Amino acid sequence: DFATPRAVLTGHDYEITCAAVCAELGLVISGSKEGPCLIHSMNGDLLRTLEGPERLQGPESCLRPKLIQASREGHCVIYYENGLFCVFSVNGRLQATMETDDKIR
Repeated sequence: DFATPRAVLTGHDYEITCAAVCAELGLVISGSKEGPCLIHSMNGDLLRTLEGPERLQGPESCLRPKLIQASREGHCVIYYENGLFCVFSVNGRLQATMETDDKIR
């Protein structure tokens, strides 16, 4: 047997730098080199775009997602290259932010 893709996810303009699959909710969350992060269904439907805080957006402070993790409770944590953590609901609502100078892996 050969493995075949279940769906092709589209919507990013740049290369994907991080992704997470939440099988319990049937979601795939991905981030690209120049942002933003996208939420797709496992069938390939684009559901939401996760935008970082407006105060940090702009060409000189582009939010580049580095790590993504999703929970079965419907929360998505994104760590950006500039040391910013953001927590989103699966509905795309920004719930909390935190900045750190530590290197996160």
